[in-house]
Amino acid sequence: MTIIEPFKIKSVEPIRFTTREQRVEMLKNAAYNPFLLHADDVLIDLLTDSGTTAMSALQWSGIMNGDEAYAGSRSYYRFENVLRALTGFTHIIPTHQGRAAEKILFSLVGGAGKVIPNNTHFDTTRANIEYSGAVAVDLLNAVGKQPSVRADFKGNMDIDALVALIERVGVENVPLVMVTVTNNSGGGQPVSMANIKAVRAVCDTYKLPLFLDACRFAENAMFIKMREPGYENVSVRDIAHEMFSLADGATMSAKKDGMVNTGGFLAMHDGALAERARTVLIVTEGFPTYGGLARRDLEAMAQGLEEVLEEDYLRYRLRSVEYFGDKLRAAGVPILEPTGGHAVYLDAKRFAPHIPPSQFPGQAISCAIYLEGGIRGVEIGSLMFGTTNEQGEHVGPDMELVRLAIPRRVYTQSHIDYCSEVIINVYNQRESLRGMKLTYEAEYLRHFTARLEYVE
Repeated sequence: MTIIEPFKIKSVEPIRFTTREQRVEMLKNAAYNPFLLHADDVLIDLLTDSGTTAMSALQWSGIMNGDEAYAGSRSYYRFENVLRALTGFTHIIPTHQGRAAEKILFSLVGGAGKVIPNNTHFDTTRANIEYSGAVAVDLLNAVGKQPSVRADFKGNMDIDALVALIERVGVENVPLVMVTVTNNSGGGQPVSMANIKAVRAVCDTYKLPLFLDACRFAENAMFIKMREPGYENVSVRDIAHEMFSLADGATMSAKKDGMVNTGGFLAMHDGALAERARTVLIVTEGFPTYGGLARRDLEAMAQGLEEVLEEDYLRYRLRSVEYFGDKLRAAGVPILEPTGGHAVYLDAKRFAPHIPPSQFPGQAISCAIYLEGGIRGVEIGSLMFGTTNEQGEHVGPDMELVRLAIPRRVYTQSHIDYCSEVIINVYNQRESLRGMKLTYEAEYLRHFTARLEYVE
């Protein structure tokens, strides 16, 4: 049956068409890094689903109704009440986006000698941990590292590996355990409730706090409803509440499942840690009742956190991503299976097997997709997460991926059909793809500002 959007379009924004010749020049000027392209030069932007949501009429009306008081704004208290009802956390600290929450948290609990385990850290989480001097360790289960294998919960943490890590480094050096839902770096794959409970049990054994990276908590909750026995008749809101009840705290970029263009939060039960966090917040972000945001953005966030739990929306969201993946897979394009909640991930190792990881196959594919059809995606592989060992050898991550993240409530099915056609065309010419090399890289989060050129 045809997928229909569970909303009507009330406002539109024009997009610019370009020629291949124009795109060749624009990509060259951007040093072959799609992050450095002008957005006006992108036809369909699948770089990220973060902050790219089309907000609803009720969110825009909330924007107009925002109380811009510096301290004690009624918009903050609405935001706080919505989050307390959803998460149950005692302390709700707004931030301007998720990485601000991560920066505050890991500046307080991180530091040299500390180790932070996660199913898979995403880029800003890893960067904030490493910037503090701590070590970020990924403990993804084995099946999650195999793109061609289909399984229901490929985002799960490896529980045995978690226990082994704690025993090896010492419990005193693990300030907290983190679980990312859904697992973005691992293909947007969900984490089961059983796995979160198992992580909770380990944390209880070692008396460690458990934090969720909750950017896509609603999508994860919907996957649990669809796939995990015993939850098929439980509401998504109740599933989300149970997920949060198993944790001691959470960070969130509300630019994803908060359905807003900016905003985030840090939440927890620990009052002493929360007071320290608010002190850092005041120094770096703003007063605790606005956290670096215009108060109208708190109104939009509160409304978005209600709307994201609507099950008709979530069914449409997951099915539309699946539709994209189905079209590519039917044409033989290798993708990470099954599709996740917010994006389709191309498997760059199988897409361009002639390009070694040290030459960034995902980046080569991402550039080719832009040249072919003006579509912008992002590499999640050796450019984003690769390192060099003491012998000067390239050390890549387990998977080389290209993420095509779908903004919420922005593109229609015909846009997705066009994207599919472009990617299939690139795949059919894959032998012409060339490897790439860096000409500039920053110390942290190099993929944002890296400059590259093709290998001769």
